[in-house]
Amino acid sequence: MSTHTAQPGGRLTEETRSRLQRRTVLALMLAQVVGGIGMGAMLAVGALIALELTGSDAWSGAATTMITLGAAVFALPLSSLAARHGRRPGLATGWVLGALGGTVVIAATVLGVFTLFLAGMVLVGGGTATNLQARHAAADLASERSRGRDLSIVVWATTIGSVAGPNLIGPSGSAAVLLGLPALLGPVLFTTAGFALGAVLTFALLRPDPLLVATAAQAREGAPSGVRLSVAGTLRVIAASPGALLAVVGIVASHTVMVAVMTMTPVHMSHHGAALTVIGLTISLHIAGMYALSPVVGWLTDRLGRVPLLLTGQAVLLVAAVVSGTAGHDETLVAVGLVLLGLGWSFGLVSGTALLAESLSAEVRPRAQGVSDLVMNLGGAAAGALSGVVMSLSGFGGLNLFAALFTVPVSVLAVRALLVRRDRAPHAG
Repeated sequence: MSTHTAQPGGRLTEETRSRLQRRTVLALMLAQVVGGIGMGAMLAVGALIALELTGSDAWSGAATTMITLGAAVFALPLSSLAARHGRRPGLATGWVLGALGGTVVIAATVLGVFTLFLAGMVLVGGGTATNLQARHAAADLASERSRGRDLSIVVWATTIGSVAGPNLIGPSGSAAVLLGLPALLGPVLFTTAGFALGAVLTFALLRPDPLLVATAAQAREGAPSGVRLSVAGTLRVIAASPGALLAVVGIVASHTVMVAVMTMTPVHMSHHGAALTVIGLTISLHIAGMYALSPVVGWLTDRLGRVPLLLTGQAVLLVAAVVSGTAGHDETLVAVGLVLLGLGWSFGLVSGTALLAESLSAEVRPRAQGVSDLVMNLGGAAAGALSGVVMSLSGFGGLNLFAALFTVPVSVLAVRALLVRRDRAPHAG
């Protein structure tokens, strides 16, 4: 399709916007499917590779920590690249970084160099950052009434790859052995290939670029095309808006709870004798909880409001922590807890992202989205770093209790927002 609609000279009608939005969502979905394979596969074995390289539970959480830290490190550079040149180069670059990270992880594991493994996981975080930023691309041309639905559909597309990824531990392990590699590196091979294919699909199909089209339309309407803000300046803008502040706190807390518990679940199950296939299935179910119902979550967010859904997500996360934390050796209860953990994360991410997008003016929104992802991943990195230590000191139950505490500030802010804004329209949250 021609990219002339992104140029300031042409008029962007609602019909054209709707057509371009459908094309954008489809392209993002395809990239998310294959990129999700990379993300899901690495989540399943990252902690186990770290445990094998170090022999320490405390260090096994470092795998997810480095991924989330990498996602935080690359969040602003990738969003800045998108702001200057469009979503297509920004997202494609992130997928390439993830593929490079998978290659480094393979080399580090074969060589037995833990520090190199950590560096590779940081690069894998570039793929995670891209997976998250795709939802913002889905919102560039979305209407107010369909924003939650559109971004949730892109989030949902990750389900296919992410659920398939952990279940590739068995067959991919056999393929790795045939190549002379350790069996645990089988999923990492899929990580590398999935991220690389995500880059190709994004660069080839995301045309015209949705952000460039939206920016051109904004310029024709006489609105500012963008405001350059520092991270501190952007945080001040977010703090000045009650809706934006609630959105960011909700997104960060939901992600922190999820990462803290999910990171150490494979190690907890391994200690109790669970087979690798069972661990892989549990992580698959968790990821299904994160993504599979996101279109329903998006629909509810558009219909019932952003804040009620955000508050519901915190309640689900709290129940998940109770179920997982009291499961003990029961693999079924652990799986149920992980599914609820993923569902609570979905409520928080979808409703929070929609609330953030509509709480700020267009000229500061892209920068705020990048900062939100930065803070979210820093929270996840901190949770991953502490999870191994907390579990070694207080067990898996203690870790779940620690994670549940992060739902408190979100719940307080959400209840306050509902009391203050209860008479406003549902789409305002």
